[in-house]
Amino acid sequence: MRALNVVFDVHRPLRPHTLSLAEQLADLAVEALIDEADLSPKPALVDRRSNGAHQDLHVGLMHASALSLWPAYKAMAEIAIELGEIGRPLREAVGCIGREGEAAMMRTTQGVNTHRGAIWALGLLVCAAALNPDDPSADGLSARAAKLALIDDCNLVAPSRSHGAEVARKYGALGAREQAQMGFPAVVQWGLPQLHRSRAAGNGEQSARLDALLAIMTTLSDTCVLYRAGPEGLAAMQSGAQRVLDVGGSASLSGRRCLHELDQQLLGLNASPGGAADLLAACLFIDCLEPALGDQSRIF
Repeated sequence: MRALNVVFDVHRPLRPHTLSLAEQLADLAVEALIDEADLSPKPALVDRRSNGAHQDLHVGLMHASALSLWPAYKAMAEIAIELGEIGRPLREAVGCIGREGEAAMMRTTQGVNTHRGAIWALGLLVCAAALNPDDPSADGLSARAAKLALIDDCNLVAPSRSHGAEVARKYGALGAREQAQMGFPAVVQWGLPQLHRSRAAGNGEQSARLDALLAIMTTLSDTCVLYRAGPEGLAAMQSGAQRVLDVGGSASLSGRRCLHELDQQLLGLNASPGGAADLLAACLFIDCLEPALGDQSRIF
């Protein structure tokens, strides 16, 4: 075999690839999903300790699912930048990309629904950020996302037998669609403020994120919990999460005890707060967006 004479110019540094805005937003969305999956100990949810109340999920599958959604988030950001305004063309394009992303996710997970709600929530927020990167504030993002979510997708064929539809018929509960249309109040009014309060109190980042999840759980009508455990499960989730925060949050010894009790109670009810987990990912995305873009947003 002939040797290859490869000469490297050590005086000429390699130029790193400069990420486009769409690539950067897709990175942040996937990182938020992975950070949510890794956060531990979450009550009855998949994390690094266990599969929670799920028999078909594990943290590795959650990672693979999140990574499979990167092309969809990038494509959503790109179409938002291309069209440049909120309207039916953008809504229908994003809906089509979301369904393609869901199909890719299901192929990756071999049919397990890992992130269907997160495709919707984070997809809207990615578009909102791409439309106006100079305004990555929570209020601005949520308002633009809500405006987009309020537009009907004429190409969507809603499954009449979905878990969300069944819960809406049975209990009149509002689901992920309505949460987005209202501007993600569980995130903007509860999750993010608690995240900031816990950080300001000197709690570690993991405890602050757990507290943000718990704050979301205190008020959310989580359709995943309602489907699995009915009103009893929802009441247990909301009151148990509030109790953890009331005794000092997840950074305190009393809070950890109450968090363990909540975990055991929800596991006994087979109630997994998957809706709250999706909104925590949305919370983490919004939280990291402003420092990640910063003044860089003006170069795009």
